[in-house]
Amino acid sequence: MNGIRSATFTAGLVALAVLGAGCGSSAKTTGTTAPSTASPTVSSSGPSAAEVTAQVTRVWTGFFAGTTPAAAKVRLLQNGAAFAALIAAQAGSPTARATTVQVTKVTPTSPDQATVSYNILINKQVALPNQYGTAVRVGGQWKVASGSFCRLLALEGTAPAACTATASPSTTK
Repeated sequence: MNGIRSATFTAGLVALAVLGAGCGSSAKTTGTTAPSTASPTVSSSGPSAAEVTAQVTRVWTGFFAGTTPAAAKVRLLQNGAAFAALIAAQAGSPTARATTVQVTKVTPTSPDQATVSYNILINKQVALPNQYGTAVRVGGQWKVASGSFCRLLALEGTAPAACTATASPSTTK
């Protein structure tokens, strides 16, 4: 019973952190500079798997970075405008600022989609391991799929209405 309470508490903290920052922080980075929040543009000739991995990782770490401004997070999320108020309202949460993402693998599944394996960390400790999400390329720019964001928000109980309105791929596993 104690293990169940602990797991529920941890899932609740993670959901709070995710909701609290509109997802908040970066994978392992060095230095004090925040990761780039610009959505990488992909050339029409098609990027290599290594380029897709680098671009998707940059987008995911930027989106989850506690130091990333809410407006930049909105640009890094598919259908981000639908979530702008939620992201902005929760951007100042101390828990969210302590939340980071560690991208462990990016697997391109089509020219415009990739599966992302990641861990969510709170204060540099893994709080939600082995998660799977989707990155989508929209208008030549990689973004966190809104369905992936909604899946994390749903851990808190009920995902916001924007999740139903912007349904997109969230996982492939």
